[in-house]
Amino acid sequence: MIDFVTKDSVVRKIWGNPDTILFIFAGASAEFALNKAVDWLYFTGRLPSDPIGRLFSTVAYAKKIVFSDYESALRAIDQITAIHKNVEASRGAQIPDWAYRDVLYMLIDYSIRAFEVLERKLTEAEQAEVFKVFNDVGLRMGIKGLPENLALWKESRKIHLENNMANGALTTDLYKQYRKHLGLVRYALLRQAQNLITPPEVREMLSLNGIKLLGPVVSAYKVFRLFKLDGIVKDFILPSRYRDQILALKVS
Repeated sequence: MIDFVTKDSVVRKIWGNPDTILFIFAGASAEFALNKAVDWLYFTGRLPSDPIGRLFSTVAYAKKIVFSDYESALRAIDQITAIHKNVEASRGAQIPDWAYRDVLYMLIDYSIRAFEVLERKLTEAEQAEVFKVFNDVGLRMGIKGLPENLALWKESRKIHLENNMANGALTTDLYKQYRKHLGLVRYALLRQAQNLITPPEVREMLSLNGIKLLGPVVSAYKVFRLFKLDGIVKDFILPSRYRDQILALKVS
C-alpha cells in the first residue's frame, strides 16, 4: 500500500510530535486572526464559539492526511473540499483562491518554523519535502495559482504576507475569544509562542514584538523532555478540555 507521505520523510517527524503541532497551532492562530478572509471562518459560527477546537480540527485533518495511505489521504482531502463547497453554497459566494493558498502556506511555513524552534534547522531538501506534501494537497483540492517549487513558494508566501492580512474588528474579537477560552496564563503563553514562531509581518501587526520570554522556557522544556518529565509541563499548559485530544496527536 502506497503512503501519501513516505515513512522516512521529515514531514512525519514534524506531524508526529504534539510539541511541534502546538507551535504550528500557535502560528496559525495568529495568522488566521489577521487574514482578510477570516469572515469565512466566522460564517458558520464555529470559530468564535470554539476557536481552539476549530483550529485543532484543521490541524487534525492535516495530520490525518500525513499519516494515511495514498487513497485514504485523497478521500480525506476530498472531504475537506466538500465541506468548503457546502459552506460556499450556504453563503452563496466562493472562498477566494488566495485564501485557500494562505491556509496551505501557513501549514508549510509553520511546519518548518515549529520544527526549527524545537529541534534543528531543516535542510533545503527537507523544506522542499514539506512544501511538496501540502502543495499536493492543494492540487488535489483544485486550488489555482499554486507555486511549482519551494523557491517560488517562498516568493509567493512573502507576497501573501504583504497583501492578505489586516488587523480589524474580527481580529480583536478572535483574540478576545482566545483569551476567554484559554484563561490569562495560557493566553499569555500563546502570545509568547506566537512571538517566537511568527514572521515579522505578523508580529508587527499583532504588536508581538516584545521580549521573547519563551525562548529560555523552550530550552528548559527540552531538558524536561530529555528526562521524560515533559508530561508535567503539558499537564500545566494544556487546557483540560483539549489535553487528551492534543496528546493523541503523538505518533510513536
